[in-house]
Amino acid sequence: MGVHVTTEAFEIIDLSAMGEDFVRNPYPVYAQLRERGPVHRVRLVDDIPAWLVVGYDEVRAVLGDDRLSKWLGNASDSANIGFEPLGSHMLNTDPPDHTRLRKLVVRTFTPRRVAAMEPRVQRLTDELLDAMLADGARGADLVDALSFPLPMSVICELLGVPYEDRDEFRTWSNFVVGPAPYAEKMAAMDEVRSYLDQLIVKKRDESGDDLLSALIRTIDEDGDRLSHEELLAMAWLLLVAGHETTVNLISNGVLALLRHPDQLADLRADFSLLDNAVEEMLRYDGPVETSTFRFTKEPVEIGGTLIPGGGEVVLATIADADTDPARFAEPRRFDIHRDARGHLAFGHGIHYCLGAPLARLEARVAIRSLLERCPDLALDAHPAALAYREGMLIRGPYRLPVSF
Repeated sequence: MGVHVTTEAFEIIDLSAMGEDFVRNPYPVYAQLRERGPVHRVRLVDDIPAWLVVGYDEVRAVLGDDRLSKWLGNASDSANIGFEPLGSHMLNTDPPDHTRLRKLVVRTFTPRRVAAMEPRVQRLTDELLDAMLADGARGADLVDALSFPLPMSVICELLGVPYEDRDEFRTWSNFVVGPAPYAEKMAAMDEVRSYLDQLIVKKRDESGDDLLSALIRTIDEDGDRLSHEELLAMAWLLLVAGHETTVNLISNGVLALLRHPDQLADLRADFSLLDNAVEEMLRYDGPVETSTFRFTKEPVEIGGTLIPGGGEVVLATIADADTDPARFAEPRRFDIHRDARGHLAFGHGIHYCLGAPLARLEARVAIRSLLERCPDLALDAHPAALAYREGMLIRGPYRLPVSF
């Protein structure tokens, strides 16, 4: 296969103009693109030009390629990114900065800390389901009743953010990860910065056993610690990443079960399948549709296409990688018995999601408790009527009406 060197030969596919059908179900579009090749020139929202990568092998390679940078300073002016993040954190830095930041966070965000949260996750879930089922209720929006408040409550408790501030964070997060205008994104980030500034100052004066207090106290063997700016950025990353993915893992997972009654019946009959079922939910319709942006530091060949250096935007399509028939047989069949290991829902390489164990824990507890408490759970809307989150980063419905 020859190597394509020039960008002029590529048809530019305007993904921002594909409408609601693409937002609701992008998988057929990605599959058609994959049949034509692994690399495509696309236009995203805000008129951002990018190289979209599809196919399991190619996406996995992109996620682990150190020739692609996560640092916004490496983006070309023509990339038209425009949006400055709050500061340097694990998701927008390269080694050695990334290595240093992740090392400091890993010292506090340990598997033991996550495992110790299970009883609290169960209590929060039970309280939310009590409220959902109170007073003879026969239906609810599962996003508002369970999928959102559970992960948001967990991450707020973990970080030491007051519970009553969770709705503000939901609003800020929606602005930042969604397709909101640049001015609104910046306004939201200004509010976030002001809030977290005050919270960090308070934690310095009144240290607790929460993760943010631990991050403030953490000093490694070389005397290194997070600066105030790094604490700001890290707190924001953990708050957003700590709830956005899990909200949509729970919603998408429950929706997949309700749309596949045979699989739902199998899970109800044998909850030992739950761990495997969560992995299949992550693979089949995961909460992250595409990776965050990467930028070329030098020319990079992917699947026979040479992408120029100089800060070109490269976007890895996780949703397509996990539904590539070359990696998963009958990929659009939801099967909680299949071996779904190797999916890329939490990424791959040095930027693999640090919160994956917590997301899995919350999903297991929430879904099992929901099914046990609601034996007649059913979808209370036509799937085609569900409105999905706009943008290509986070995937999930705004609302999920259910009856019980």
